[in-house]
Amino acid sequence: MRRLLALLSLLPATLAAQQAGHIAFEQFTLPNGLRVIYSEDHSTPIVSVDMWYEVGSRNERPGRSGFAHLFEHMMFEGSAHVKKSEHAQLIERAGGNYNGSTAEDRTNYWETVPSNRLNLALWLEADRMRSLAITEDKFENQRQAVKEERRLRVDNQPYAAAFTDGLTWPFDSTSCFPYAHTVIGSMADLDSAAAPDVQAFFDTYYAPNNATLVVVGDFNQSELRRLVNQYFAGVPSHPAPEAPRCESNIAAAKGPVRREVHDAQANLDLVMRLYRIPEHRHADTPALEILNIILGQGESSRLNVSVVRHDKAALGTGTVMNPYGSRNGPGVFAVYGIVNQGVSSDRLDSLLSTQLDTIRANGIAAAELEKAKNAVRAGFISNRETTLGTAEELHHYKTFHDSIDEINTDLDKMLAVTSDDVKRVAATYLTPANLTLLIVRAGPGGAQ
Repeated sequence: MRRLLALLSLLPATLAAQQAGHIAFEQFTLPNGLRVIYSEDHSTPIVSVDMWYEVGSRNERPGRSGFAHLFEHMMFEGSAHVKKSEHAQLIERAGGNYNGSTAEDRTNYWETVPSNRLNLALWLEADRMRSLAITEDKFENQRQAVKEERRLRVDNQPYAAAFTDGLTWPFDSTSCFPYAHTVIGSMADLDSAAAPDVQAFFDTYYAPNNATLVVVGDFNQSELRRLVNQYFAGVPSHPAPEAPRCESNIAAAKGPVRREVHDAQANLDLVMRLYRIPEHRHADTPALEILNIILGQGESSRLNVSVVRHDKAALGTGTVMNPYGSRNGPGVFAVYGIVNQGVSSDRLDSLLSTQLDTIRANGIAAAELEKAKNAVRAGFISNRETTLGTAEELHHYKTFHDSIDEINTDLDKMLAVTSDDVKRVAATYLTPANLTLLIVRAGPGGAQ
């Protein structure tokens, strides 16, 4: 009897755990095309306002790389009713925080504020959508800020260029310019930009019919609808922008391609094996994500255990899939290692290749698969622990999946991945024909 009572006492907690990751949401669209998705969460008195524009570096054209990221900076420079730097001041005085970011496929802006200041966050986003203040002085100021950011984060950091410029090299600029250049852009393109170009970029992409607003947290849905209509309904829509084009047939790849560069900031060589992979909504993505964890994520990953600990051939190893986020076009899977002293880059590359060959030929162990799925479960829960995290998840499924409803079923797809699935995607994508091999030589020199 006591055992039965103990089991019954666990039922509510078990059911709660099963429902913990479920996200309930609703949505509506304004006549001007602004799509609004919202999810109520009254557990804490805060609310997150998260605006995504369907524009990123993939929408840029040759000679104008870095525009999406530059424009992210410009969006904090003031609008018709908000002075320069006042956006930040108003949010901070309200007890909230804010930020923005740019990736290949989207640019986002968000505020998390006490729930009684929801109106402030919505008004600020609407005002800059309607009336961003673009002047020569503000443009020049932010152009210099972005150039300094590139110097600080890319040009003067060891290996940083390999993880920015290098990750674009599997793509040809003539057939797939959207993913053949960096998000931060080149110094030459930033130098040649002009304020009228920025205005044209705003007029093309920053419109309600090219944006989605997600609101998550402690609010009343009727009040939310009233505020959204009050602030956004009068913002005019713009002609739909032209969709970017990218031809990247992985099956037709003719590799391997080898490229060497020199890094004056580095003390040791780096080896990076780059492989093209499909867009995020492709059926092989869950298995590729599991493979990414098994190969190169964490202390117990295959590369760390074999190449770093056992062979002592690298100071560090890892893998990464699309470091800036998911894509609606072809992505990149990177396998890398920093050589240990006294080890040649060719030796390290051979050891990295051996691990890939082993999975392609023999697959993975059941314990490895279970460990990776545990990591996926943990990430699934972690991504939904905050109002902003939930808002970003809703945006992700709206942008990169066939349906937002997959926010509540995607974990099942990940947990359904088998060892055979992982072996198959490794054999399909991590092949010599699909390889771009990047060798970063320590010390000054030129590209070869």
